[in-house]
Amino acid sequence: MTQISVRVDGVTYADDVEPRTLLVNYLREQVGKVGTVVGCDTSNCGACTVLLDGVAVKSCTVLAVQADEAEVTTIEGVAAPDGTLHPLQRAFHELHGLQCGFCTPGMIMASIDLLRDHPDPSETEIREGIEGNLCRCTGYQNIVRAVQHAAGEMSGRARSDGPASDRSASPADVDTAAAPHAVVRA
Repeated sequence: MTQISVRVDGVTYADDVEPRTLLVNYLREQVGKVGTVVGCDTSNCGACTVLLDGVAVKSCTVLAVQADEAEVTTIEGVAAPDGTLHPLQRAFHELHGLQCGFCTPGMIMASIDLLRDHPDPSETEIREGIEGNLCRCTGYQNIVRAVQHAAGEMSGRARSDGPASDRSASPADVDTAAAPHAVVRA
């Protein structure tokens, strides 16, 4: 067993783990973050995507010991402490960027990483940014629209490709290290 200390969604966890434990299994089984789903166990689907020190990673390809002393943000940690959804979560809901919802946590986490580097992405940049995340239900068009809409909301620009929102993005909307709040569960 190896002792690790990981900050997950703003809370520090100190646990003993087997050195071969995958981050996805640690998050689900020891920390209780079941919104991070196990899809394929081969890194092909992206359903297990989380932010590790602010960068999107497929948590089935990272050992828990590699996250020692790191900051991990899961889908449960992107909403504001009061439960206000992140602009991407709202956009996925409002623009029907999900059907079964299985890929949604990974899609949202990959999109958060994308929007950090490209706050006003083109459709091509969005498609490239989520290309490591598979969706078997939607055909991706509404996912792309949702990311475009959220990008507009987060930057304060009105977008014509989605529902009007009278809420402007607050700092809590873009703070991916906000306190835990269960949003999407598998």
